[in-house]
Amino acid sequence: MVTVGAIIYKPGNSEENKTGSWRTFRPVMDREKCIMCENCFIFCPEGCIMEFEGKFVINYDYCKGCLVCQNECPVNAITHMREEK
Repeated sequence: MVTVGAIIYKPGNSEENKTGSWRTFRPVMDREKCIMCENCFIFCPEGCIMEFEGKFVINYDYCKGCLVCQNECPVNAITHMREEK
């Protein structure tokens, strides 16, 4: 729910607002090509990419599909596909 004036009354409520359904394209990570440079993690404007057990994973609940991660990957380990609704 969006409040009038987009005022945030409760800190930390961003986890309640899953924005992944906004996507048109879904980033897809090829872990074989990934060199763990951290560019995707650093440049993701939504903080959707996390390191888990020595691999980077994308949290699709919050990923909006901006594909900044794909653009910043120096080895083309991230591609994209059209989101299926």
